[in-house]
Amino acid sequence: MKRHELFAQSSNAMGTVFSIYLYAEDEAEAEMSFEAAFEEIERLDETLSNYRCSSEISRINRLASSSAVTVDPEVFALLRRSLEFSRRSDGAFDVTVGQLMRSWGFFRGQLRYPTDEELCSSRKNVGWEKIHLDPATRTVRFAAPQLELDLGAIGKGYAVDRVVKVLLQTGVDRALVDAGSSTVHALNAPPGKNGWIVRVPKPGDRSETISTVTLCNESLSTSGSYEKFFELGGKRYGHVMDPRSGRPVQGVLQTCLIAADSTTTDALSNAMFVLGPQAAQRLLGTIDAGRGLWAVGEPESPCWVQWRWGDCSIDDSGQIR
Repeated sequence: MKRHELFAQSSNAMGTVFSIYLYAEDEAEAEMSFEAAFEEIERLDETLSNYRCSSEISRINRLASSSAVTVDPEVFALLRRSLEFSRRSDGAFDVTVGQLMRSWGFFRGQLRYPTDEELCSSRKNVGWEKIHLDPATRTVRFAAPQLELDLGAIGKGYAVDRVVKVLLQTGVDRALVDAGSSTVHALNAPPGKNGWIVRVPKPGDRSETISTVTLCNESLSTSGSYEKFFELGGKRYGHVMDPRSGRPVQGVLQTCLIAADSTTTDALSNAMFVLGPQAAQRLLGTIDAGRGLWAVGEPESPCWVQWRWGDCSIDDSGQIR
């Protein structure tokens, strides 16, 4: 049998860098798989991005407040799954945070603290229960005049899952798909190995590793507030929103979740961030073979809380050793 070689390529899409590492018999076979995978990522960017006026999500955002909108089957299925994650997390995960992201300046704007009037207006247009899906007609209707979908907390994970399926269709059965290091999926394992080695960086300092995990047919997603944030009055405001309060989450720096697929880890690592370690225990109990990790406290001296994680060195005070 011919020995497979490791190949790698990266591409910018969906606001991040997608990197793919795969084993193939030769460069021509690898190139065919890379091309199919990156075409799929570009297709999804054109479909799911609210930064593209021509996307399916932007079309829904424009029309669904005034009438029921018939939508693409793929997008309808993803919205149904998003609402299921909202139900399971008691609203901690919510794709209707578009107006909140605008109010706080995280969508094509300057980061700022909104006025009370802006915040009140935005909160009226947030809430997963305000999305009405009709499976019989495959339509979406919003029950708020300015509700706006933002799939930023699930879209990359869904894209990673789709890329894995495309790679399998092209004959690749050993690969690591990485969406900006925030979501990765390990397809089987490299030859002669138990899995793909993935490092989890310390919040705010990617040069430090706080945990190293071995993944095989699993996904890992990391949510953090240290890349998009601003400070006001000595207080830090990150981009991860609590859709229930309309404000950025405080006291949590980073969450990590390992589970079977990237759509789940992307969405529920965000919910873990919003809920915090204690409140998220029930949620994590619904995930088969899931593993979770939180960084809480101050960026200079984070404390770590584990849930079935198993390989992060932590002392009795909750500090990294």
